[in-house]
Amino acid sequence: MVEFLGGSSMKFLAYFVLVCWFTAALVEGRVRHYKWEVKYEFKSPDCYKKLAITVNGRTPGPSIIAQQGDTIIVELKNSLLTENVAIHWHGIRQIGTPWFDGTEGVTQCPILPGDTFVYKFVVDRPGTYLYHAHYGMQREAGLYGSIRVSLPDGESEPFSYDYDRSIILTDWYHASTYEQTAGLSSIPFVWVGEPQSILIQGKGRFNCSPPSIQAGLCNATNPECTPYALTVIPRKTYRLRIGSLTALSALSFEIEGHNMTVVEADGHYVEPFAVKNLFIYSGETYSVLVTADQDPSRNYWASVKIVSRNSNTTNGLAIFNYYPNHPRRNPPTAPPPGPHWNDTEPRLAQSIAIKSHKGYIHPPPQTSDRVIIMLNTQNRINGNVRWSINNVSFNLPHTPYLIALKHNLTHAFDPSPPPEGYDFANYDIYSIAKNVNATTSTGIYRLKFNTTVDIILQNANTMNPNNSETHPWHLHGHDFWVVGYGKGKFDRTKDPKNYNLVNPIMKNTVAVHPYGWTALRFRADNPGVWAFHCHIESHFFMGMGAVFEEGIEKLGSLPKSIMGCGDTKGFNRP
Repeated sequence: MVEFLGGSSMKFLAYFVLVCWFTAALVEGRVRHYKWEVKYEFKSPDCYKKLAITVNGRTPGPSIIAQQGDTIIVELKNSLLTENVAIHWHGIRQIGTPWFDGTEGVTQCPILPGDTFVYKFVVDRPGTYLYHAHYGMQREAGLYGSIRVSLPDGESEPFSYDYDRSIILTDWYHASTYEQTAGLSSIPFVWVGEPQSILIQGKGRFNCSPPSIQAGLCNATNPECTPYALTVIPRKTYRLRIGSLTALSALSFEIEGHNMTVVEADGHYVEPFAVKNLFIYSGETYSVLVTADQDPSRNYWASVKIVSRNSNTTNGLAIFNYYPNHPRRNPPTAPPPGPHWNDTEPRLAQSIAIKSHKGYIHPPPQTSDRVIIMLNTQNRINGNVRWSINNVSFNLPHTPYLIALKHNLTHAFDPSPPPEGYDFANYDIYSIAKNVNATTSTGIYRLKFNTTVDIILQNANTMNPNNSETHPWHLHGHDFWVVGYGKGKFDRTKDPKNYNLVNPIMKNTVAVHPYGWTALRFRADNPGVWAFHCHIESHFFMGMGAVFEEGIEKLGSLPKSIMGCGDTKGFNRP
């Protein structure tokens, strides 16, 4: 045998092994390594100078561009000096790695100032995703970016285009997150108000002319706030991956004179449909196809307007730049004004229109094992204004749930689960509640592994007369089927009969419209502990969220790196 493997035969075997290893590596995906430093820097994204949280000096941070099956490693150094941090990989299901979901208080302890933490996970599906801070309200301070996952080489999508671009839409406040959280927690309550600007890919424009603005704070000629320009070649088709990471605002996005065809939502292919303007809620991503088929001698406006709130914020503007026109050449026309802020019918119609592409349907289970109805309300607790689910406002514990459950630290959170419904018969969703008082809890929903769960999000009146807000809800660790929308109060006997169980879209974030309901269905098949919350920063801070546990016993040992806070102090020491 030794003689057989001698000389050239041995070299051939070595080569064969190397080829097999390389082929396997390609099949399993590549490793993409990033080194990031998070710190505060003075930035002027809308011409007004303020502190922003940057990644490697940038906001938005660097994009992660990968292929399906790749392993992403992010070595994150916290240089915020006086502030903890954690980053959530929004839309990545973290199958097998729930500890790297990046949700402080749920899946990990925060990363302390000066520390370096390594996230490592697989991007298992193609699509458009996001990343952002998940500690306090840091997301709105500028810590966010995009994740673009393409198909493996040789595979194709059910639509074609010439070029691929990513755009993130955000709203921007001049007050710090500290000022905002202090106001939200104070008595009397101080609301964050409407944002000062809308940013398109990190660029906006605030009016610097009022004499009340301190000298040197606002500079309209600062190149940082030059309008974002998306340069296009005439007659070419572009895939625009549009994500929203607003702190508060629901948005309408449109490109003057151009129709858009929606083809993807939250990583799933959509049965294509055309829109003039795209309604998008915080935490959602869409891909739209746009063809540069208008007069190429000029540029066009891309406009973003706040909807669902009577906002005084100026529309965000970018330039849809037809090459070879100069990217700073303003269009000759007035920007489109956008839809009326309180016209809910087109927004509901778009939600209902989003169906799974006929060649890519993931059939939902036809029945569910458990139904949880979540009434979304605004309440008071000991004088503080809070948001609640079924009259219970959510608080994060000091010890992350994932660690507490795995190490049987059952005293670390409230053992009583939150309610699974409310007083359906007597609660009037169109009026301020007769009793606005609520309670707080750190309790969670324990789901039987591999069962099917229905969540009904029921909207209602706030503590202001004739007011019901739009809430975008995001589920970590899963995609869910959106099986129904409705107006008014959900009828648990009649409405399930009208669920779409044929071609519902799968998403990770979905809106519940004013005075309406949205029905979701998902499989509890991803071992871990997963947050489910309103993606409006202030609402989640004020208690609008919940946590699901499923299959925790199926997980192996947890990484030491996620420990060190609450009852896990010392757990991360050798």
